[in-house]
Amino acid sequence: MKSCGSIEEVRANIDRLDREIVALLCERHLYVNQAAAFKKDADAVKAPQRVEQLIDKVRTTATEHGGDPDVIEQIYRGIVSTFIEHELRLHRERSGEQTCNPENE
Repeated sequence: MKSCGSIEEVRANIDRLDREIVALLCERHLYVNQAAAFKKDADAVKAPQRVEQLIDKVRTTATEHGGDPDVIEQIYRGIVSTFIEHELRLHRERSGEQTCNPENE
């Protein structure tokens, strides 16, 4: 990380990082889609033990990089929760389950 001389420079670096983060999240999304095919049911998708292992790893990684592990945990819990909901939706679609959607009634 370099030191910035202006708010514009800070923002430019944040924008650059956001582009990289979004690209990595899109790549992660592709792997989540693949993982969903290997999971047999909703319990396998939710996998609370796996979630906690991941949270432990990202907290450690945050600490190693001088970040705040509590902030990183909060961000990752949001990411994981969103991807779990996505995987559950994929499973419902593949199994032909219908969800209640008041707009379609």
